[in-house]
Amino acid sequence: MDPAAVDTIDDEPRFWEHVPGERLDTRAAAQGDPASVHTWLAARPAVATRLLAALLELHVGIVAAGWIAGDLYDGCLLFDRESARLSVIDLDGYHRGSTINAMGRMFGSSRWMAPEEFEPGAAIDERTTVFTLGRAIAWILGNGSDDRRAFRGNDRQWDAVQEATAADPGARIQTVAALAATFSGDGT
Repeated sequence: MDPAAVDTIDDEPRFWEHVPGERLDTRAAAQGDPASVHTWLAARPAVATRLLAALLELHVGIVAAGWIAGDLYDGCLLFDRESARLSVIDLDGYHRGSTINAMGRMFGSSRWMAPEEFEPGAAIDERTTVFTLGRAIAWILGNGSDDRRAFRGNDRQWDAVQEATAADPGARIQTVAALAATFSGDGT
Protein backbone atom coordinates (compact mmCIF):
# COMPACT_ATOMS: atom_id res chain seq x y z
CA MET A 1 0.00 0.00 0.00
CA ASP A 2 1.27 3.42 -0.95
CA PRO A 3 -0.70 5.71 1.38
CA ALA A 4 -1.74 9.05 -0.03
CA ALA A 5 -2.98 10.41 3.28
CA VAL A 6 -2.52 9.81 6.96
CA ASP A 7 -4.80 11.01 9.74
CA THR A 8 -5.57 9.99 13.28
CA ILE A 9 -8.73 8.73 14.90
CA ASP A 10 -8.57 8.39 18.68
CA ASP A 11 -4.80 8.95 18.37
CA GLU A 12 -4.52 5.87 16.14
CA PRO A 13 -2.86 6.54 12.78
CA ARG A 14 -4.97 5.63 9.74
CA PHE A 15 -3.48 5.26 6.28
CA TRP A 16 -5.58 5.82 3.21
CA GLU A 17 -4.70 4.55 -0.22
CA HIS A 18 -4.64 6.93 -3.14
CA VAL A 19 -7.62 6.72 -5.49
CA PRO A 20 -7.60 8.33 -8.91
CA GLY A 21 -10.02 11.13 -9.62
CA GLU A 22 -10.79 14.79 -9.41
CA ARG A 23 -12.95 16.54 -6.82
CA LEU A 24 -16.42 17.04 -8.19
CA ASP A 25 -16.59 20.76 -7.63
CA THR A 26 -19.87 22.51 -8.36
CA ARG A 27 -18.76 25.98 -7.29
CA ALA A 28 -19.39 28.73 -9.81
CA ALA A 29 -15.67 29.07 -10.57
CA ALA A 30 -15.46 25.45 -11.73
CA GLN A 31 -18.65 25.54 -13.78
CA GLY A 32 -17.16 27.70 -16.50
CA ASP A 33 -13.79 25.98 -16.50
CA PRO A 34 -13.71 23.72 -19.57
CA ALA A 35 -11.10 21.50 -17.88
CA SER A 36 -13.13 20.86 -14.71
CA VAL A 37 -14.76 17.51 -14.08
CA HIS A 38 -17.99 19.40 -13.40
CA THR A 39 -18.01 20.83 -16.92
CA TRP A 40 -17.06 17.43 -18.33
CA LEU A 41 -20.03 15.81 -16.54
CA ALA A 42 -22.38 18.64 -17.54
CA ALA A 43 -21.81 17.63 -21.15
CA ARG A 44 -22.53 13.98 -20.26
CA PRO A 45 -25.81 13.81 -18.31
CA ALA A 46 -26.04 10.02 -18.70
CA VAL A 47 -22.67 9.63 -16.95
CA ALA A 48 -23.73 12.13 -14.26
CA THR A 49 -26.95 10.15 -13.74
CA ARG A 50 -24.98 6.90 -13.30
CA LEU A 51 -22.65 8.67 -10.84
CA LEU A 52 -25.64 9.86 -8.81
CA ALA A 53 -27.27 6.42 -8.90
CA ALA A 54 -24.03 4.97 -7.49
CA LEU A 55 -23.95 7.65 -4.77
CA LEU A 56 -27.55 6.85 -3.84
CA GLU A 57 -26.93 3.10 -3.75
CA LEU A 58 -23.88 3.64 -1.56
CA HIS A 59 -26.03 5.59 0.87
CA VAL A 60 -28.76 2.93 0.83
CA GLY A 61 -26.07 0.62 2.23
CA ILE A 62 -24.71 3.22 4.65
CA VAL A 63 -28.17 3.87 6.10
CA ALA A 64 -28.89 0.12 6.26
CA ALA A 65 -25.73 -0.22 8.35
CA GLY A 66 -27.12 2.37 10.77
CA TRP A 67 -25.26 5.51 9.69
CA ILE A 68 -26.53 9.03 8.94
CA ALA A 69 -24.67 11.34 6.56
CA GLY A 70 -22.93 14.39 7.97
CA ASP A 71 -20.87 16.97 6.11
CA LEU A 72 -21.41 15.38 2.68
CA TYR A 73 -20.75 17.89 -0.08
CA ASP A 74 -19.23 18.02 -3.57
CA GLY A 75 -15.69 18.11 -2.18
CA CYS A 76 -16.24 14.59 -0.79
CA LEU A 77 -16.75 13.19 -4.29
CA LEU A 78 -13.87 12.18 -6.54
CA PHE A 79 -14.62 11.20 -10.11
CA ASP A 80 -12.19 9.42 -12.39
CA ARG A 81 -13.09 10.27 -16.00
CA GLU A 82 -11.07 7.40 -17.44
CA SER A 83 -12.83 4.65 -15.48
CA ALA A 84 -16.06 6.61 -14.80
CA ARG A 85 -15.58 5.60 -11.16
CA LEU A 86 -16.88 7.58 -8.20
CA SER A 87 -14.98 7.57 -4.90
CA VAL A 88 -16.44 9.10 -1.76
CA ILE A 89 -14.01 10.50 0.81
CA ASP A 90 -14.13 12.32 4.14
CA LEU A 91 -16.97 10.42 5.75
CA ASP A 92 -15.72 11.28 9.22
CA GLY A 93 -18.78 13.51 9.78
CA TYR A 94 -21.14 10.53 9.48
CA HIS A 95 -22.61 9.26 12.73
CA ARG A 96 -24.39 6.18 14.00
CA GLY A 97 -28.15 6.56 14.11
CA SER A 98 -30.38 9.57 14.55
CA THR A 99 -29.25 12.39 16.77
CA ILE A 100 -30.22 15.87 17.88
CA ASN A 101 -28.51 18.99 16.57
CA ALA A 102 -26.73 20.21 19.69
CA MET A 103 -24.59 22.88 18.03
CA GLY A 104 -26.74 25.02 15.77
CA ARG A 105 -25.09 25.33 12.37
CA MET A 106 -23.51 21.94 11.80
CA PHE A 107 -20.47 21.21 9.66
CA GLY A 108 -20.99 21.12 5.91
CA SER A 109 -21.59 23.13 2.80
CA SER A 110 -24.73 25.23 3.14
CA ARG A 111 -25.51 24.38 -0.51
CA TRP A 112 -26.22 20.77 0.48
CA MET A 113 -27.36 21.13 4.11
CA ALA A 114 -30.89 20.47 5.37
CA PRO A 115 -32.69 23.17 7.38
CA GLU A 116 -32.45 21.05 10.54
CA GLU A 117 -28.66 21.19 10.30
CA PHE A 118 -28.92 24.88 11.21
CA GLU A 119 -31.47 24.49 14.02
CA PRO A 120 -30.43 23.65 17.59
CA GLY A 121 -32.55 20.84 19.01
CA ALA A 122 -33.71 19.57 15.60
CA ALA A 123 -33.73 15.86 14.79
CA ILE A 124 -30.96 14.70 12.44
CA ASP A 125 -32.02 11.42 10.86
CA GLU A 126 -32.36 9.55 7.58
CA ARG A 127 -34.58 12.32 6.22
CA THR A 128 -31.61 14.68 6.66
CA THR A 129 -29.54 12.34 4.48
CA VAL A 130 -32.39 12.32 1.92
CA PHE A 131 -32.26 16.12 1.79
CA THR A 132 -28.48 16.17 1.32
CA LEU A 133 -28.64 13.60 -1.46
CA GLY A 134 -31.48 15.54 -3.10
CA ARG A 135 -29.26 18.62 -3.09
CA ALA A 136 -26.45 16.55 -4.61
CA ILE A 137 -28.75 15.53 -7.45
CA ALA A 138 -29.96 19.11 -7.94
CA TRP A 139 -26.46 20.57 -8.05
CA ILE A 140 -24.84 17.91 -10.21
CA LEU A 141 -27.64 17.57 -12.77
CA GLY A 142 -28.59 21.24 -12.47
CA ASN A 143 -25.14 22.64 -13.20
CA GLY A 144 -25.10 24.32 -9.79
CA SER A 145 -28.51 25.90 -10.35
CA ASP A 146 -31.93 25.32 -8.78
CA ASP A 147 -33.60 26.29 -12.06
CA ARG A 148 -35.61 23.52 -13.77
CA ARG A 149 -34.40 24.73 -17.18
CA ALA A 150 -30.78 23.98 -16.17
CA PHE A 151 -31.62 20.53 -14.80
CA ARG A 152 -30.45 17.79 -17.19
CA GLY A 153 -32.44 14.98 -15.61
CA ASN A 154 -35.97 13.93 -16.48
CA ASP A 155 -39.23 15.14 -14.91
CA ARG A 156 -39.39 12.19 -12.49
CA GLN A 157 -35.89 13.00 -11.22
CA TRP A 158 -36.75 16.70 -10.91
CA ASP A 159 -39.88 15.84 -8.92
CA ALA A 160 -37.80 13.53 -6.68
CA VAL A 161 -35.38 16.39 -6.00
CA GLN A 162 -38.23 18.73 -5.11
CA GLU A 163 -39.74 16.23 -2.68
CA ALA A 164 -36.38 15.18 -1.20
CA THR A 165 -35.45 18.79 -0.48
CA ALA A 166 -38.70 19.92 1.12
CA ALA A 167 -37.98 22.19 4.09
CA ASP A 168 -40.22 20.08 6.35
CA PRO A 169 -38.66 16.66 7.00
CA GLY A 170 -42.16 15.15 7.22
CA ALA A 171 -42.91 16.26 3.65
CA ARG A 172 -39.77 14.67 2.21
CA ILE A 173 -39.22 11.30 0.66
CA GLN A 174 -38.69 9.43 3.92
CA THR A 175 -35.88 7.00 3.12
CA VAL A 176 -32.73 6.91 1.04
CA ALA A 177 -33.95 3.65 -0.53
CA ALA A 178 -37.17 5.36 -1.67
CA LEU A 179 -35.17 8.27 -3.10
CA ALA A 180 -32.88 5.87 -4.96
CA ALA A 181 -35.86 3.94 -6.34
CA THR A 182 -37.64 7.11 -7.44
CA PHE A 183 -34.49 8.54 -9.01
CA SER A 184 -33.84 5.35 -10.98
CA GLY A 185 -37.46 4.87 -12.00
CA ASP A 186 -37.98 1.78 -9.85
CA GLY A 187 -40.21 3.65 -7.38
CA THR A 188 -43.53 5.40 -7.66
